[in-house]
Amino acid sequence: MAAHTLLHDWFDDDFFRVPVIAVLRGLTPGEAVRSATRAWDAGVQHVEVTIETPEAVRTLAAVASAAAERGVAVAAGTIIRIDQLDAAASANASFTVSPGLDEGIIQESIRRGMPHLPGVATAGEILRAKAFGLTWLKAFPASVLGPDWVKAMKGPFPDVQFVATGGMKAATALTYLAAEVSVVGLSSDFSSDEGADAVRDLLASVAGNAVGG
Repeated sequence: MAAHTLLHDWFDDDFFRVPVIAVLRGLTPGEAVRSATRAWDAGVQHVEVTIETPEAVRTLAAVASAAAERGVAVAAGTIIRIDQLDAAASANASFTVSPGLDEGIIQESIRRGMPHLPGVATAGEILRAKAFGLTWLKAFPASVLGPDWVKAMKGPFPDVQFVATGGMKAATALTYLAAEVSVVGLSSDFSSDEGADAVRDLLASVAGNAVGG
């Protein structure tokens, strides 16, 4: 992905065409590739692998390798330290995701041209992110914040696009998408074929609503 001077361009151009991202945490490389494959086969375009531990970086690398064969992007998640950006790059991640907003990580991401999706949970954090030109933000933890929080924040910040992650399920995702969340991050649904089928049905429903609307 080419680096952009204006950060709000990082995720523009329909980067998130599919309103679901798979978030994989605590899996072995083999398990993660299987879960990612279920996600891709269900119609999900992007996968995030969290890298809280050195072992998780190997998992990220395995998923990124599988993703390269499909021509899709993989994110390195749970970025809470600047040195993790090195690990993300070495594992061939296309972008990074954080549970919170750290201005040092944002500044280093700008310097490197590595797209970054910071987490926010308050209006103040949204303002800080917008000061850097960021308009794609992670609402976290989304299950605690709730869809009404998103609706409230879209009032003063109509240009901000939210990726809702944290405790999300396919069964409740439509509620968040109806609240103008742009993307929902799902995890446990991809641990089984049945869960992946539920995500496939969710995406079909969203597509049907878009056509119908």
